[in-house]
Amino acid sequence: MLLSSLVALSATFSTAHAVTVYGQIPLAQTATPTDPAAPVATTLAAYNRTLLNPPPVPNPLPGTAYELPLQRDAAAASGISIPHVGGGFWGFSIEMSVISQVLGKNSSLLQVPFLNLMANLQERAGGVVIRLGGNTQEFAVMVPELEDGRTFGKTDSGSTQTTKTPAVLYTIDMFYMANNISSMLNVKWFCGIPFNDSTNWRLTIAEEAQNILGDNLLALQAGNEPDFYVEFKRRLAPYEPADYANEVQNLIEVMDNNPRIINKNMLLGPSIASANWQPYQVWETGFIDRFKDRMYAFTVEHYPDNNCAAQFNTGDVHKNPQDVFPNYLDHQKVVDLVFPYYESTALSTAAGRPFFMFETNTASCGGFAGVSDSYGAALWAMDYGFQMAWANFTHGMLHVGGQNVFYNPFTAPPTNQSSYNQWTVGSIYYSTIVLAEAFGKTNTSRIVDLTSTAGSIYTPSYAIYENDVLDKVALFNYVDDNTGASNLQVTLTVPNGGTPGSVRVKYLEADSVASKDNITWAGQTLGNQLEVDGRFRGELNVTTVDCAATGCVIPVPAPGFALVFFNTAAEQISIGQATQTFATSAHTKSHNTATIASAVLATSNGHSGMSRDGFGSTSVGSVSAGVESARLRAGVLVLGLMAGGAVYLARALMR
Repeated sequence: MLLSSLVALSATFSTAHAVTVYGQIPLAQTATPTDPAAPVATTLAAYNRTLLNPPPVPNPLPGTAYELPLQRDAAAASGISIPHVGGGFWGFSIEMSVISQVLGKNSSLLQVPFLNLMANLQERAGGVVIRLGGNTQEFAVMVPELEDGRTFGKTDSGSTQTTKTPAVLYTIDMFYMANNISSMLNVKWFCGIPFNDSTNWRLTIAEEAQNILGDNLLALQAGNEPDFYVEFKRRLAPYEPADYANEVQNLIEVMDNNPRIINKNMLLGPSIASANWQPYQVWETGFIDRFKDRMYAFTVEHYPDNNCAAQFNTGDVHKNPQDVFPNYLDHQKVVDLVFPYYESTALSTAAGRPFFMFETNTASCGGFAGVSDSYGAALWAMDYGFQMAWANFTHGMLHVGGQNVFYNPFTAPPTNQSSYNQWTVGSIYYSTIVLAEAFGKTNTSRIVDLTSTAGSIYTPSYAIYENDVLDKVALFNYVDDNTGASNLQVTLTVPNGGTPGSVRVKYLEADSVASKDNITWAGQTLGNQLEVDGRFRGELNVTTVDCAATGCVIPVPAPGFALVFFNTAAEQISIGQATQTFATSAHTKSHNTATIASAVLATSNGHSGMSRDGFGSTSVGSVSAGVESARLRAGVLVLGLMAGGAVYLARALMR
């Protein structure tokens, strides 16, 4: 009865554009296979169930009860970072070859769990930044159409590199797909200009991205890991930083002569992986001064390790995941990972440009089984993110691959299970949520690493200031000890009577650093393997800790993480499940998708001003729209009121 009423009501707005209404799978209910014999698990890396042994408890055990003195005012905090912009620190780098698995099949059929996962981040940070690219962008070619109406296809690129990069074929629909997502959520995009042929530049991606995405496009990457170009057989040796810089100069000249590229000053580079070239070698070419007026930001890419031997049989020594696991549970390793970029962030900041870690994750070539998908990896990604922020990185982009990698923040179910299974969230997705809450929306967050003040390599800590006043403290415990002997009791003190009467605490918890399942943030979880629809489940649980004149004593389990809120009225304290959610449809082969009228998307462009800040609004529907789209939004509101939030009206906004 309700569904028929909703369909009838939707007809009232049919003069705007056709819409499709789907019934929602009830929250926390999982669809069941229609075929009892259908498999419920796979051996793909993204669903690997390898559980490692936690590293032994350190001997001697570091101090578990200590005082952590804090400064109330940012001016008194030694070594504090620059203010960090909204949109969250962690963004996502989605390999171009898997966009259709992650975003949707095409612009009119989007992945609803993905929308929900992005809505969670928008609620906390105001928006999300996403890069569409990676190695596969270098050979990407736009074609007029693909068979069966597909948006993406692949062909052999002829590449001889380790990862055997395919050539991605895509249609113009890729840009409509991205812009449609941005019409619903404050998602901003980075795209990559193919760099495999610097004689005959393929600039279609720049032309159409600017034309269709408008202000939703932040920047265009000029080359991906050029320090690997000789190794990957994309350039003949010798190929040095000066050669790359000259190619960027040539690209700029070609763009300047292209009237379809409106904004000539939105490039990203050099995006080196620091494997064969070091950043200073690029800077010594005069790269920053030469191109700073053409750059949106300066970028690097780096992974702390690689698993290429195991994934691609390169003949190198295979690494045992159990042996490398402790490297991800050691604050000093994180410090060492970021230290080589101090000079680069300083130079970029002095030039008035942000500095990005444009692609990273636990290990290249897909990560390590039992490491990259563990709770320990979530702790590592938070520590790494805070450390980069302290070193004045503006964003880090966690790479997202296909189902053959261990490190994905989120993964769609295998095609043969898409009719009944839902998504899988990797542990590091929780890291993006925590940092989004820690950084907030004020564009004033500044970070200080406090580990040298108190604690050890197993118990790092950070202070977060907003509007130049102490706002939050992040406390880690990498030790895995179920006896309770390694649980922390950290006393936070603020001088001159600055200690508050109470603080609020959110915990990211799991049974062990090796755990893959039952990870919770403030008591809520997204679900375990193949049961995620992008919405948090369970009751929000925020702990209140009363303080004395001598300080606030914060318990941190072993293992564990605590985010302590000094501002007990902070918006992020009460955020659990995002207020905006997108419902999945009935249990059919499209049960994880929302449909959008393709005719609408053919005329749905973003703004044309392409402002640099990109996060002027955090509201849904901030893209300008005409009278008909306003009428459509009114219909969405009525439907939402009638259904009590139980259905989602998929809609597109038209200029």
